[in-house]
Amino acid sequence: MPELPEVETIRRALEPHLVGHRICSLAVWQPRLRYPVPPDLAGSVSGLHITALARRAKYLIFHLEGGTWLLVHLGMSGRLSLVEPGSGRTLHDHWEIRLSHQAVRLHDPRRFGFLLGGHGPPGLHPLLADLGPEPLEPDFGGPEWAQALRARAAPVKSLLIDGRLVAGVGNIYASEALFRAGINPRRPGRRIGTARALILGTAIRTVLEEALAEGGSTLRDYRHINGDPGGFRVHWQVYGRAGEACRACGETIRRIRIGQRSTFFCPCCQR
Repeated sequence: MPELPEVETIRRALEPHLVGHRICSLAVWQPRLRYPVPPDLAGSVSGLHITALARRAKYLIFHLEGGTWLLVHLGMSGRLSLVEPGSGRTLHDHWEIRLSHQAVRLHDPRRFGFLLGGHGPPGLHPLLADLGPEPLEPDFGGPEWAQALRARAAPVKSLLIDGRLVAGVGNIYASEALFRAGINPRRPGRRIGTARALILGTAIRTVLEEALAEGGSTLRDYRHINGDPGGFRVHWQVYGRAGEACRACGETIRRIRIGQRSTFFCPCCQR
């Protein structure tokens, strides 16, 4: 599933092509996605200008004039691309936002992505309302965040990917940040001291910024809008490296399951 760096990479690539342009039409070929595309959505956005393209956690928000917005999630296999409006499509192309000069199209073989719409503050939508702070914001990871982490009893890995403590940190970057901070992913949040919690906050931000500089990570389906894969995978220290030697100490990287998700860590470097 595309995580925060991948979605932010897509947002930055799409922004100059979309903002300020008018939506001529919305074509929906397959409305049965993770959430059904509202049948009246095309009529409600046609003719409106895109005023901004934002991101909240792993969601893209198309801000339109008059307070209308579109909420896009890529699911596990979704990919957005810029195409000629009305050009030939494949079996797994599900919708297309058409502008006068080009179109944004979703390709999603697993159909876990979605396209929703609304009016007013998008942050009030149930999918966004309970999200935690954005880890790329300058003030993320300070004492207040550390206190919130230390108030929770769940394993720290589960807390990082939950979305309510920090927004948009998925499986890959949670594992990598915990390695950078030297924290065992099974350690309960309440058993992490303030100093280590602050180090973890910095590690989260650093890992995400480094991944963003490389265009994110590609496991299988994720691609930039130009089709290129993300380049951060070569920098993974623990994720996907079970059975290999830790690059810091030589110990064997282990893989365990926490909250039904694969988790990778070094039993020597992470305590």
